[in-house]
Amino acid sequence: MTHVFIFGCGEVGRRVAAAWQARDAAISALTRGGASSEELAALAIRPLVGDLDAALPPLPTEGALVYYLAPPPRGGDTDPRIDRALAAMNHARPARLVYLSTTGVYGDCGGDWVDEERLPNPHASRARRRLYAEQAVTRWGEEHGVVTVRLRVAAIYGPGRLPRERIERRDPVLAESESPWTNRIHIDDLAAACVAAAERGLDGAVYNAADGHPSSMTDWFNRVADLLHLPRPPQLSLDEARKALGTAMLSYLAESRRLDNRRLREELGVVLRHPTLETGLPACLE
Repeated sequence: MTHVFIFGCGEVGRRVAAAWQARDAAISALTRGGASSEELAALAIRPLVGDLDAALPPLPTEGALVYYLAPPPRGGDTDPRIDRALAAMNHARPARLVYLSTTGVYGDCGGDWVDEERLPNPHASRARRRLYAEQAVTRWGEEHGVVTVRLRVAAIYGPGRLPRERIERRDPVLAESESPWTNRIHIDDLAAACVAAAERGLDGAVYNAADGHPSSMTDWFNRVADLLHLPRPPQLSLDEARKALGTAMLSYLAESRRLDNRRLREELGVVLRHPTLETGLPACLE
């Protein structure tokens, strides 16, 4: 029987677990305990209590398919959580390790189309932490003879993951003519990509997990507003936005890229259920 172990078993992890349970796999996951343990157990996922910010207990990862879906800490340019997880698996080596990274590691690409051959150039500290983790995973896999696969994930959307509150608050967006290119992936398609990465991903490979149909960030908020029958957000010029928007949003607006997902489709064989927002957004309300 296939054994799957998940670090960070949130919305994505639970969908991945369900997909593997349909293949009769046994699933276990790291959790901090409490209500989370009960929720996982109710889904037939064996909870293992531990904390990535502290010393970890022995992990049942020997020969398993391991997914690392946990976020890095909020500060710094490194990720001590991934370091602890890898160290804990030194003597319980998995068959494969799939790490979920972010397309933010590419940095600002000036709206260019970006495939996996593009060298990472992260500008934001959150992306530098992800690149650190990517490199740690790849290095550890090479040292321990473990197959590692990295998915660089675009912005995730799905049921309960739409910016309703932001639109209801009437938070402004950039004028369409100045809005950067951005990419998305429906959460169900991401779960399918995770399964494919464990089944068919090449050792050391990286795959862009995106729907392949980028649009501007302003277009995204307008489409969500239309879907929810809410007024579209007001638009600001870039100069106005620099005065009105917070640092976090401005850091996203400073990056523009369009992701090529051919390797995801052709090498991993992922058939996207929602390759465009035209199908993906209505599915968020079903």
